[in-house]
Amino acid sequence: MTRLIFAIVAIWGATVIVFGLSRLAGDPRLLYAGAEGYGLTPEQYEAIGKSLALDRSIVVQYGTWLGRAARGDFGKSISGRQPVLQLIGEKAPATLKLGGLAFAFAVSLGVPLGVISAVKRGSPWDYLARGLAILGQALPSFWIGIVAILVFAVQLHWLPSLGRGESWREFVLPVVTLAWLPLAGYVRLTRSAMLDTLDSEYVKLARAKGVTYWAVIGKHALRNALIAPLTLSGLLLAGLLTGSVVVETVFSWPGMGRLALQSVYNNDFPVLSGVVLIFTAVYVAANLTVDILYAVLDPRIRLT
Repeated sequence: MTRLIFAIVAIWGATVIVFGLSRLAGDPRLLYAGAEGYGLTPEQYEAIGKSLALDRSIVVQYGTWLGRAARGDFGKSISGRQPVLQLIGEKAPATLKLGGLAFAFAVSLGVPLGVISAVKRGSPWDYLARGLAILGQALPSFWIGIVAILVFAVQLHWLPSLGRGESWREFVLPVVTLAWLPLAGYVRLTRSAMLDTLDSEYVKLARAKGVTYWAVIGKHALRNALIAPLTLSGLLLAGLLTGSVVVETVFSWPGMGRLALQSVYNNDFPVLSGVVLIFTAVYVAANLTVDILYAVLDPRIRLT
């Protein structure tokens, strides 16, 4: 119950910040009307003010804005005059596909590599996994994306340089680029957690009782080592779904990350506020889900 209250408070705090920025950025009428707002007639100017409750106290203004946001009414895009929620709905599937595939790729490769690295400590597999983890955290995503385009698209002509999600070949470079950093994180966290678990007393006792090697690894060690990667999973999944701004920009991917960047360039505050609030809700929901899964993996953890 406490975690749920904190989640609600976090979302409420985001709405306060977004609303406050809309009032600090200047006249809200001009902010929501766009560049042509400077040519508004007095009647239009007053009508926008009434719709935003600008003739009333700041608390009433916030309540009016929050009520509309809670219903999904973020207004219309300044640049395209399209409802913000409709615009986000058009871009969300592309980001969900890209982020979901990148998450699956990072988990399916990073966790096994981390386990192998811990089990085969000091072997070539261990050095390979550790080297991949170091490179994954040292090389920025935009550099990986640019080099991947230069090598596989420009030089070798194996894969397209731009992506629209129309064929599987268009997913390869963006997915690998987006999953590069999370994959490295999974390798490091899983390896570290597995090493701590393998050196624990209950694992040594299981081995002394004659439990088979892979049963010790899978049933005793891996299950207890998954808590740390699980913590990373919630944040990474939310980050991959909502924070792929760099990758979507490099590969011209028509998703929410690129939409957020374009709204900044166009000073399109309604779109930006809608995207920010949705991003916040996704992050909070992911963290709340991780807290609940803690109790499933480790009964010693109690939810309050």
